[in-house]
Amino acid sequence: MSRNTANKLANEELNNEFLEIQNIEIELLLEALYRRYGYDFRNYSRASLDRRLAQFLSDNHYYSYLELAAKLIRNRIDFLNLLPYLSISVTALFRDPFFYVELREKVLPILKTWPHFKIWHAGCATGEEPYSMAILLDEYKLLERTTIYATDISYPALETARLGIYSLETMKQGSANYMEYRGISSLSDYYHVNYGAAKISSRIKRKITFSRHSLVDDKSFGEMQLIICRNVLIYFNEKLKNEVLELFLESLEFGGYLCLGDKESLMFSSVENHFSVIDDKAKIYKKIRI
Repeated sequence: MSRNTANKLANEELNNEFLEIQNIEIELLLEALYRRYGYDFRNYSRASLDRRLAQFLSDNHYYSYLELAAKLIRNRIDFLNLLPYLSISVTALFRDPFFYVELREKVLPILKTWPHFKIWHAGCATGEEPYSMAILLDEYKLLERTTIYATDISYPALETARLGIYSLETMKQGSANYMEYRGISSLSDYYHVNYGAAKISSRIKRKITFSRHSLVDDKSFGEMQLIICRNVLIYFNEKLKNEVLELFLESLEFGGYLCLGDKESLMFSSVENHFSVIDDKAKIYKKIRI
């Protein structure tokens, strides 16, 4: 064996050993977060989770995940600083306008046949999606017949959602999405500007209840007619994804609707046979009897 080959094999062995130690440290960190704070990230997609933890490690100048775990279990402030890294959300008012068009055309005509209906936004992040839904319902005179529950694992995100105060840049993007959705009013009818920020109208806010709920640990959120959980399941492994989908199945009334993100699907899931496809592009499904 040549010296170069021997050195290469030795380096590969050292690298594999480093990765094995790092993996053990990450598992210990995730276990510590669960036991100390009740946040369970153990069944999140590891590729995504590893990237986020590595970014936090780099941004905050920690030497190792073991050092990070020791600090986090003793200091809640540091844990709260980590939480946004693990629950990153990409959201906007009327994000993916085509989804709201399909919702308006294919779901609303059925929802309005109920005298009162309940909607659950699971993983609502900073609140833009439930506010979009409330605006859509208000346009069609259905908001008064609706109760909207919006939940997320992150307290900081929920606090932003409850306040309903967003940057003008956020509202500018929302207005562009709303125009593409072809709303019947103007988005500016639903917020007012003060001190360089936009605040959602209290008339819209009062119909939404924001609360913390963990899709990993908590139980059914009641019998809903519509559940919206867009671009959350992509961060879960297959086991957890199926558990959450079964939670949604349990939480939906027969004839109710489930909406997922554009990169998500019920195909090959444990609940696939319990739903019919209403719109494949918009990922809208209807619970059926089997």
